[in-house]
Amino acid sequence: MSLLDTPIWEVIKASFTLEIWQRLAPAILETLYMTILSSLIMLMFGLLIGILLTVTSPDGLIPMKMIYSILGWVINCLRSLPQMIMIILMIPVARLIFGKSYGTNACIIAISASCIPMYARMVESSLLEISKGKIEAAKSVGSTNAQIIFRILLPETLPSLIRGFTVAVIAVISMTALAGMFGAGGIGDIAVRFGYMRFQHEVLFASVYVLAALVQLVQWLGNFISTRILKKRNLI
Repeated sequence: MSLLDTPIWEVIKASFTLEIWQRLAPAILETLYMTILSSLIMLMFGLLIGILLTVTSPDGLIPMKMIYSILGWVINCLRSLPQMIMIILMIPVARLIFGKSYGTNACIIAISASCIPMYARMVESSLLEISKGKIEAAKSVGSTNAQIIFRILLPETLPSLIRGFTVAVIAVISMTALAGMFGAGGIGDIAVRFGYMRFQHEVLFASVYVLAALVQLVQWLGNFISTRILKKRNLI
């Protein structure tokens, strides 16, 4: 039955029944698992690559044009790929690592690979906001490159890095829903398998509620943490 053939209020009412949420509970846990693990991998590698891009840029601490150009080219190529294409390309990698190309762990590889380049560019953009004067002042007092990175660049741009990470985590959540179509499980799998293919529109609506709530929570946490850091910095 088409969604247009059912009164919308009836679908909304049915989407809040206990049966629906009992069915969604395991999928919610799978989505949280994929989101948290993928976000941690993205944070680690995205931050590392973003720092490398910044320090090897023509105006960076250690200018290396070849490394910067090659790394930038690879990142741009990966960012140009649609999320669905990235999932398909990562299937052999997932099979190599986990022995299978489906499931939550297998799709974490594709989710991370898709979001790391985006966050790396966000990190680079944030680090480039630091004025050259602060860096030159640090050099003049004998600070090493490592000290400049960990005592000036990262602390000064922490609120911006957190906001960028918030945006990237929201992208991870959206990709976990897409990965459900490729056997990853989670909310996306429930929404497609039951809400779309079996015309159980109340399940589809409930899935939308969960994804919207997750995005709102992540955005609120990101704004809260970055604002607290800024307020604390202004009080010092």
